[in-house]
Amino acid sequence: MTQAQQIIPLSTSSQEDVVWDTEEREYHSDIWDNPVVTNVAEPTLTHFAPAEAAEGASAVIVCPGGGLYALSIESEGTKVAEWLVDQGVHAFVLKYRLIPTGEDAISEMQQPGSNLYEKAAKVLPLATEDALNALTHIREGAGEYGIDPEKIGIIGFSAGGALTMSTTYQYDEATRPNFIGPIYAWMNVVEETPVPADAPPMFAMCATDDPLQLAPASVKLYQDWIEAGKSAELHMYSKGGHGFGMKKQDLPSDHWIERFYEWMVEEGF
Repeated sequence: MTQAQQIIPLSTSSQEDVVWDTEEREYHSDIWDNPVVTNVAEPTLTHFAPAEAAEGASAVIVCPGGGLYALSIESEGTKVAEWLVDQGVHAFVLKYRLIPTGEDAISEMQQPGSNLYEKAAKVLPLATEDALNALTHIREGAGEYGIDPEKIGIIGFSAGGALTMSTTYQYDEATRPNFIGPIYAWMNVVEETPVPADAPPMFAMCATDDPLQLAPASVKLYQDWIEAGKSAELHMYSKGGHGFGMKKQDLPSDHWIERFYEWMVEEGF
């Protein structure tokens, strides 16, 4: 049995260009048929700890997706964390800063003229700061948590995958993730950047039938890593669609997280 042990606030720098006029909200989106969190202005980590974990265990930061308008907090957040802790892995669900919205962020996102990319360009750097701060917090507190500071990874879904890669392109020695997992990453909002010289091993996954046509971007990430001589593994499922996370669809893609964990074991994490 697992439970969230701790909610950890993360510090933020100045954000003068982005103003949140309404409170953070958590509700069930009928449009997405998912619990979502919206209008995040104050980033946090929610720590899920294994009931029994060996000293020097691994840790994974989990970044839910949602187009930077929302976080699919259950199927791409807490359910992922719960599965990982059952394997003895510490999981930290990251609530990163989002585009400011009103009462129904999902409806706003789908309205014509929403200027999604312009808004995303302002908020993604803030979310990236949140992810880097999360890596710093976990590494600095690794001894207290019982975590190996050289076994801290980050995975993200869709916009969370964009955040995973934005973080990977901007880390320094102190904030370098030891492994990364861009899951059907929404790379349209990430500036193309050379592979870091010390790039961490990558596990990438997507579905060929992703309606947002994100499969080619996952293939490109894999090719970039391979061409740079870095370790990478790619799982491309023929069917799965987009945004499935931990939802069961009676498809082979239902088992992606098992493949991710097998890869962690094989890579020594």
